[in-house]
Amino acid sequence: MKNKPAYAITSVDHALRLAQLLQREGQLTVAEAAEHLGVARSTAHRLLAMLVYRDFAERGTDRSYRVGPVLHRAGPMPEQFVVLREVALPHLQELVATVNETANLMVRAGRRVRFISTVECDRALRIGDRSGRVLPANLASGGKALLAALDPGQLGELYHGEGADLARLRQELGLIRQRGFALNEQSTEAGVSAIGVALPGPGEPAAALSLAIPSTRFHGDQLVTWASALTAAAADIQRDFAIRQAVSTGHQSRSGG
Repeated sequence: MKNKPAYAITSVDHALRLAQLLQREGQLTVAEAAEHLGVARSTAHRLLAMLVYRDFAERGTDRSYRVGPVLHRAGPMPEQFVVLREVALPHLQELVATVNETANLMVRAGRRVRFISTVECDRALRIGDRSGRVLPANLASGGKALLAALDPGQLGELYHGEGADLARLRQELGLIRQRGFALNEQSTEAGVSAIGVALPGPGEPAAALSLAIPSTRFHGDQLVTWASALTAAAADIQRDFAIRQAVSTGHQSRSGG
């Protein structure tokens, strides 16, 4: 049995309890949070706002709070991030050596994508390390590539009640499926553009690759070259990741048998 620390910090305890409630219940209003904790609504609101700031929660258009990227169960489990990064790193390095632009690996968590690895190019003017950053999936190039792999029902469920222009998003995702890559032309940061592709494979892709490029160098005549390099790198990463998983599963089966 766990004993409560002798010098427990009440505000920290409240925030952690709210995170647990969100993960268990999936959604909370300020009033419900206040009732669970036995605190004033203003206190509950401040605690939830901090959880949103740290990506443990997201606020919906209906003013309720939902599980955020940190707690969301979509995408690979945390232990798989390490393997995915290890497998991807040499391919990211080769990709950067080929195109001389910064490359990123990201995974989707609900309506957002989290950057889990970056390899920078060596140009004086370049996009820096994005590792750890979280961006809206419908704005980031890799996020759009991952959303394009969802069926209409999944997409509608994901953005239900969020105020997103679903018709416009569906149209853009259809174009992405046709051409095989997604673009972000300064949608998330001024002066930064990107091109992204999802890792191939059966079912919903778990991750995506992107090239982040200063907008002054982001020219249409380079799109085919960039997309081709990204697609090749994504296929190599997916292949090596599948091999690592198969080897790991084989070892587990033999040790268990």
